[in-house]
Amino acid sequence: MAGHSQFKNIMYRKGAQDKKRAKLFAKLAKEITVAAKMGMPEPEHNPRLRAAIQAARAENMPKDNIERAIKKSTDQGGENYEEMRYEGFGPGGVGVIVEALTDNRNRTASAVRAIFSKHGGNLGETGAVSFMFDQVGQILYPADKGEAEAMLEAAIEAGAEDCVSGEDGHEFVCAPDDLHEVAQALEATLGEANSTRIVWKPQNTIELDDDKSETMMKLLDALDDDDDVQQVYANFEMSDSFMEKLSA
Repeated sequence: MAGHSQFKNIMYRKGAQDKKRAKLFAKLAKEITVAAKMGMPEPEHNPRLRAAIQAARAENMPKDNIERAIKKSTDQGGENYEEMRYEGFGPGGVGVIVEALTDNRNRTASAVRAIFSKHGGNLGETGAVSFMFDQVGQILYPADKGEAEAMLEAAIEAGAEDCVSGEDGHEFVCAPDDLHEVAQALEATLGEANSTRIVWKPQNTIELDDDKSETMMKLLDALDDDDDVQQVYANFEMSDSFMEKLSA
């Protein structure tokens, strides 16, 4: 019986992972469709579409899915998605920014508000949180691209403001308006990036205790699970003891 239970457990985990992957692909496809609809359907002439395709490739999204999402942008009678940003507060006063693509703003606003309320937070007005963040262009490369000093030199030559290197890779930061030009310059010397996008970076972070860290993770998971939510940013750090529990 133990073996049977273990097999069922493995199958359940695989099913959950497959479901998450399908949801991720759906969100990536939506961004590709919107990017292609807003600009031109050729990535070389559309920086946002190029970035969306790069993000999809980084998650190993099949080429057919990407091409289907681009084609959908030219289909007559297709959904029209609207970009929405919600700002709110999580446990411990953590600032949370939620970016969404929706074809029904009332449905999405109601769902996001309910998620915040259920997990000890509350939705605020536009601008209530974003002043605690900086909107920047972010370009990510794997760690094996080179040493930190060489990456910083590449950043300066490409016109980036900074490059932060660590075990997980290299993060190039630039002004949002410069993202396309900096990304092109870096690609000429380092090859294609893992990710190129505009993000919200917190100016400072709030450290949460174990209980609030757990509640915060549930809030983020619930937001991520919503079909209309594309990206979530928050200015918090989990406690060391909670991190140890997660890695145990």
